[in-house]
Amino acid sequence: MHKTKRASDLTTRNRALEEIQAALELPEVPLRIECYDISNLQGTEVVGSMVVFEDGLARKSEYRTFAVKGVDGQDDVASIHEVIRRRFARYVAERIEEGELDVSEHEPHSPVDPETGRARRFAYPPQLVVVDGGPPQVAAAQRALDELGITDVALCGLAKRLEEVWLPGEDAPVILPRTSEGLYLLQRVRDEAHRFAIAYHRQKRSKSMVESALDEIP
Repeated sequence: MHKTKRASDLTTRNRALEEIQAALELPEVPLRIECYDISNLQGTEVVGSMVVFEDGLARKSEYRTFAVKGVDGQDDVASIHEVIRRRFARYVAERIEEGELDVSEHEPHSPVDPETGRARRFAYPPQLVVVDGGPPQVAAAQRALDELGITDVALCGLAKRLEEVWLPGEDAPVILPRTSEGLYLLQRVRDEAHRFAIAYHRQKRSKSMVESALDEIP
């Protein structure tokens, strides 16, 4: 009940977002946060999850899953790179397709499809990307953003063991107080990404367990 109350309280959520902005020295409050996590079973059935929080609340209709192929299942760093690259490659492709982005220019764009009036799938860029992990995962995610020319999205990682917040290229983590609402929100975002990744992984795993190599024989 206490966790639910904290999550539903507007003042508390606003304070959490402001604390994150101050701690990470962001130019604006991160109203949209996307978090990514990787799940696998001893290197098989590798999947990635993307969860979205807007104004401190989960936006479940925006959640996405990724089946990761061509990567060593035990290599979370390479998996994070692939998932981030795929998500933002589609974002860039949508902007180019709609004529909103020139190859050499990054200008403001409309996230709404003028024909349908609906939001495009990947049209909303987050103010902050959170990855589950420490410096290696953060570096991999930053490399994916750099490869796509994405320069206006902040990035951090939340390492589970000590709940440290890592920024790209930094040798020391940002330490938020244990009682910080900002840390609580980052933990909630990270835990939700973890839960969603595991749920998708179980779905794929249960399907694979009832399949057989003999099914492929005519």
